[in-house]
Amino acid sequence: MAHPLKLEHKLSSLPAQPGVYIMKDKGGAVLYVGKAKSLRHRVRSYFQESADLPVKTHFLVSKTADFDYIITGTEKEALILESNLIKKHKPRYNVTLKDDKHYPYLKLTIKEEYPRLFMVRKVEKDGALYFGPFASANAVRETLRIIHKIFPIRTCSHQTFRQRKRPCINFQLKRCLAPCCYEVDKKKYDQIIKKVLLFLRAQDQKLISHLTFEMEEASKSLNFEKAALVRNQIRAIQLTLEKQKIISSRFTDRDIIGYFREGDTLEAFMLFIRQGRMIGNRAFSFHQVRLEDDEVVQSFISQYYSSPRFIPDEIIVPFKLDNQAAIEEWLSEKKGKKIKIVIPQRGERKNLLLMAFENAKLAYANRRSQEEMLCRALSGIHHRFHLRQEPRAMECFDISNLSGNEAVGSMVRFEDGLPIKQKYRHYKIKTVNQPNDYGMMYEVIKRRLAQGIKDHDLPDLIVVDGGKGQLQIAGRAMAEMGIGNIDAIGLAKSRFQDSKRTPEKIFLAGHKDPLILIKDHAILHLLQRIRDESHRFAIAYHRKLRQKKQTESVLDKISGIGPIKKKSLLQHFGSLKKIKSASCEELASVFSVSRTDAKNIFDFFTENKKNDG
Repeated sequence: MAHPLKLEHKLSSLPAQPGVYIMKDKGGAVLYVGKAKSLRHRVRSYFQESADLPVKTHFLVSKTADFDYIITGTEKEALILESNLIKKHKPRYNVTLKDDKHYPYLKLTIKEEYPRLFMVRKVEKDGALYFGPFASANAVRETLRIIHKIFPIRTCSHQTFRQRKRPCINFQLKRCLAPCCYEVDKKKYDQIIKKVLLFLRAQDQKLISHLTFEMEEASKSLNFEKAALVRNQIRAIQLTLEKQKIISSRFTDRDIIGYFREGDTLEAFMLFIRQGRMIGNRAFSFHQVRLEDDEVVQSFISQYYSSPRFIPDEIIVPFKLDNQAAIEEWLSEKKGKKIKIVIPQRGERKNLLLMAFENAKLAYANRRSQEEMLCRALSGIHHRFHLRQEPRAMECFDISNLSGNEAVGSMVRFEDGLPIKQKYRHYKIKTVNQPNDYGMMYEVIKRRLAQGIKDHDLPDLIVVDGGKGQLQIAGRAMAEMGIGNIDAIGLAKSRFQDSKRTPEKIFLAGHKDPLILIKDHAILHLLQRIRDESHRFAIAYHRKLRQKKQTESVLDKISGIGPIKKKSLLQHFGSLKKIKSASCEELASVFSVSRTDAKNIFDFFTENKKNDG
């Protein structure tokens, strides 16, 4: 802890320059990271006895024992540094944006000779056009499906496009012109891309006018097949547009940020509007918020847009921000064009902000209701099952194998009733090489407990997918590890018996008969959720290993031959047998295979033939 005189000296020597200040507690832990136009004015304002500080700020200062600061050249640099330091230190009293989800976008590769449209989750400065973000991957896939049905543009990747020798099925379905294999008029293809752009930019009337003109011209030329095709395109577009609601008369890309606050809990809600249409939304929940509202919104913006995301032309917020000019400058530099932060007082923008506020309020109510329900379920598990403690941290184990082959185990972790995916774990079974679920479960649980003891991170409750046998295995593993303060239960799936489905059964240690809860019981729902998540996670890993094994090839044993070259060879020759009999010259003619690679492949199979002989 800094001595009062030392702290006073630091305060008196603060420069009147922009920068970032870092408040610390007596143990040196970072409490808060802030930015300032003038470090001297901002930091000293916290520690003046006569300062009329808000209650929340006064609480922060009372915990502060020391501070550091970093000078920057401009406010904009301070803004960027603040965001990076918050992500690094995750200070207790800052608003930390934990949601690192990358939203799906549509990417149109207009720099390619024959552009394609596909889904991505990262916006890059590569000259492509990006549309989004969309609220869900399903919404993006549906839009892609519609576009590829209406407009015959290519769907294959750059690599596949270069290697393809014959058209894919999309050409047969008249959903692609197959520029990979045939000479396609570039102007004709560009005209199709322009229509795709009109569709994505919601310029409906202009697009339909273009298509109507094409249809009429085709009819005049007696090209009735083309006229019918264009007519079907127009109908498909009109049907799609009927489902999309225009909520803004201005065709401007906008993000609207509204929020609702109840004490120290704040719910931020974003509306994504592109070309006048709402294409998605997202809620963010923050707990133990000790900052004033304007600081929260400002920090949220700087953290949200610091990641590679689409930046709209306008960002609508409820009030003027302290560093608004610096934020606009920073965002404009990232976007490459002027970005405005708007505080509406009336009209359409104000209505959109009110919509965001109402959605934030509703999201808060829904989240609070969910939290209360989970709290009741956790308390119910504690008391109903006579556990030692409330299971704030639960881990569920499952085994997946096919006749003992590629056997794997999974562990998923829920904290306060919610999944913590960064703590999920996969386990390759090492000690059991035949079908033995009990042996596999024992190995996985014991390995997890050993790591948990080492990391000082053990759960309150272990849930095993199974009945009395699996529960006994969990108990044996814990006993051998000397762990006696963790509870365990078994959850056995319902089954069909005599044409009827049996209920789910919960097995408790020391109880002969299982506990059966009613179908819609909140406790059962929570346990089913963690059990099903564990099962999904195990199955996904098992499939991945099986697929990897199925795609393994003798080519993997050859030096310098990786997945891309292996794929090129198999696509070019069609089979491993033909690769084995190919000459060095034939091997070297394959895309991405060098002469050195070709010699290695040829020598490898020649040597194998000698050994076989």
